[in-house]
Amino acid sequence: MRRLLIGLASTAAALVLAGPVASAQDPAPGPVDVLQVSGLIDPIVIGAIDDAIERTVDDGSQALVLQVNSRGAVVGRDEVEELLERIATAPLPIAVWVGPSGARLYGTPAQLLAVADVTGMAAGARVGHTGVPLRPGGVSVDFGAADVVLRGGSVGLTQARELGVFKQRVEDQGIPTVKNMVDALDGFEEGGRVVETTEQQTLDDGTVRRDTTTVVRFAKLSLVDQLFHTAASPAVAYLLLLAGLALLVFEFFTAGVGIAGVVGATATVLAATGLATLPARGWAVGLILAAMLAFAVDVQVGIPRLWTGIGAVLAIVGSFWLFEPLPGTTLRPSWITLLAGIGGLILAFVVGMPSMVRSRFATPTIGREWMIGEIGEVVEAVDPDGVVSVGDARWRARTNRATPVTTGEPVRVVAIDGVTLEVEPLEGAARDHRERRSH
Repeated sequence: MRRLLIGLASTAAALVLAGPVASAQDPAPGPVDVLQVSGLIDPIVIGAIDDAIERTVDDGSQALVLQVNSRGAVVGRDEVEELLERIATAPLPIAVWVGPSGARLYGTPAQLLAVADVTGMAAGARVGHTGVPLRPGGVSVDFGAADVVLRGGSVGLTQARELGVFKQRVEDQGIPTVKNMVDALDGFEEGGRVVETTEQQTLDDGTVRRDTTTVVRFAKLSLVDQLFHTAASPAVAYLLLLAGLALLVFEFFTAGVGIAGVVGATATVLAATGLATLPARGWAVGLILAAMLAFAVDVQVGIPRLWTGIGAVLAIVGSFWLFEPLPGTTLRPSWITLLAGIGGLILAFVVGMPSMVRSRFATPTIGREWMIGEIGEVVEAVDPDGVVSVGDARWRARTNRATPVTTGEPVRVVAIDGVTLEVEPLEGAARDHRERRSH
């Protein structure tokens, strides 16, 4: 197995990435590509790594560096095994750098360190919680003496050195920047080709300096991939779910389809894609949906009552147990995120929406018996639900007849159900209304 594990600190950390121009007799080395991987390893990230390997090979780059900061994977073990195999058998050197300081590499993705050609980590980073070694075809995942420690725990740079996770060339303080990681690739040989990333120069005062001579090209996820990858993070998926459902409930108590409905539907769809990727508990999602229904009961009457309290309890329980934990880390959103989500939700349903509904029922054209029999005009076809204009205001409407009422036609109000008007076409409705009143 080809493997070079490094824990190297370059003394040239402050130098620029581009060094002196090579002479015509000595062509400049090819570029080194860097793909920044952050967040949970999901299908989007795996696809991005595959694309980066293919692109690096096609463009004639010398090597690929994966800058990783991940607390676990939300894909199956089979998919991670396939990823390890592709990295181990890639036709060019692939390096894995856990950085910058404070970065983490937990769960099955940490086994990348056992199959990559060059590995390193920044001081302050941690790796571990690898679990049982995977078995990618034809590739050995072996951390040697560090295996037992890494399976159930995590280590920092100092302990990683002591356990032999990273081979050392010199005593150092880790690899602090991605530039140092590129420098660490210098001299690695793969398939008869030697990676050249630095050049040593002696200054006039006798000082030896090593300059980075290769071009470093950075890559990230595309905007669309970044959107769905971000939506698959626990905090974002959770807040999108609460905001989207709350906006849909708000839209239900307003006439027509407005910005709140569009934004709420979009947020709910993004939340659904994120929850489908994350290890979300179905019963917890159900509790949050039930909480929205409970809130809506009291919103309709315009006064927070028992159902508001029930909704608050359901929302709190569902929020705390929404996600299952991953090895070495919990996916529960931070306390700040939970307080913002639960607090904002309760505030909206206790103060905001009931006030909105009360203001609507306070108008002289709603909640009065004499409104039954008023004539209005259809704004959006009532088939069977739509919007009508009555008394210079727009209301949700529903026809109690099989025949739809098209836009522009006059209608008569025959009943009121909450904030929805029951209407009939003007033709024939007057007699029906008189018959209703006579009874």
